[in-house]
Amino acid sequence: MGLGIAIVIDGTADMELSDAAWVEVHQRMGETTKYRIRYDIDIDQGDFPDLIDSRLDAGSELAVVAPISGANNYLVKGPVTGQRVYFQHGGGGSYLEVEGADTSIKMARESQAVIWSDLTDSDAVSQILGGYGYTADVDSTQAGHEEDKHTLVQRASDLDFVRRLARRNGFLFWIDCDKAGTETAHFRRPDLGGKSVLNLDINISSNNLGTLDLMWDVERSTSVIAAQLNLNDKTSIDGAVSASPLSPLGSQSLSDITGDTRSAHLHAPVDDAGDLTARGEGALIEDAWFIRATGQTSVNALGDIVRANTIVNLRGVGTRHSGNYYVASVRHTIDPSAHHMEFELVRNGWGN
Repeated sequence: MGLGIAIVIDGTADMELSDAAWVEVHQRMGETTKYRIRYDIDIDQGDFPDLIDSRLDAGSELAVVAPISGANNYLVKGPVTGQRVYFQHGGGGSYLEVEGADTSIKMARESQAVIWSDLTDSDAVSQILGGYGYTADVDSTQAGHEEDKHTLVQRASDLDFVRRLARRNGFLFWIDCDKAGTETAHFRRPDLGGKSVLNLDINISSNNLGTLDLMWDVERSTSVIAAQLNLNDKTSIDGAVSASPLSPLGSQSLSDITGDTRSAHLHAPVDDAGDLTARGEGALIEDAWFIRATGQTSVNALGDIVRANTIVNLRGVGTRHSGNYYVASVRHTIDPSAHHMEFELVRNGWGN
């Protein structure tokens, strides 16, 4: 029995490679998507052709595609990074696992020493992404880095540097593919204002979830105190932030629920209020995810794919917790029985 997915190499589905025993793809918000593809191996051939197959070798670029309703859904696309081989004497149970990651891993291969000046964080990111051939989805940032003040110094790989800039601005950085396999590199804050892409239902007639585990924790900061001395003219820079800049996914935000002051003090060497404010907003965006839910479903039950960095509508968990959630992670496990999906959802508010 096949897995119902295609392994694509150089833009073309490879029928032989698609005959895998098991596939796993793990997507997490703001992180590199990783994959594992398992093949049963036969030890009765004298040699092991799969272990030296150039299609599965270092540098080969594979994609895992799930065709649903006539459309290709790219779960991941990127290079092979390693292999694991398990031998069992006698042959039965021996297998090869091919490991890989999305193409952002290429950005981590070379350490860079670069001085960026007279630009913003987003300007630097746009220039970096242009060198990798991505379609860039880059939101503008506030902080400026002037040559006669403080320049922006990179002493890390491009991937580490871009992720550092993303976190300080409350952004996420990730790569995804459209139905044609074209890659887009996203550098922006989570979009919480859009419509949900699918419904996740439990405890109602349209149920499509196996389990759901939900928890919340309100002991988090809801505001930031931030002040810095401008070393150029000795004036005071105020970067205080009273609330997360993202709209709550619910009728009540974390600060509405707590009803009191819960502040964090931010220290950072900056030249302007825009930079300091952006860092404070970034800290609050990260801290505001006070509701987390984990669950599982399948393509057969859902009729669709759960994707990280999208909005889904959770239904059947009461008026407080039903509503839109941001998908923080999805682990796709595909075997002959089903295409399973274990997911994590986050929310920065409650109520409908």
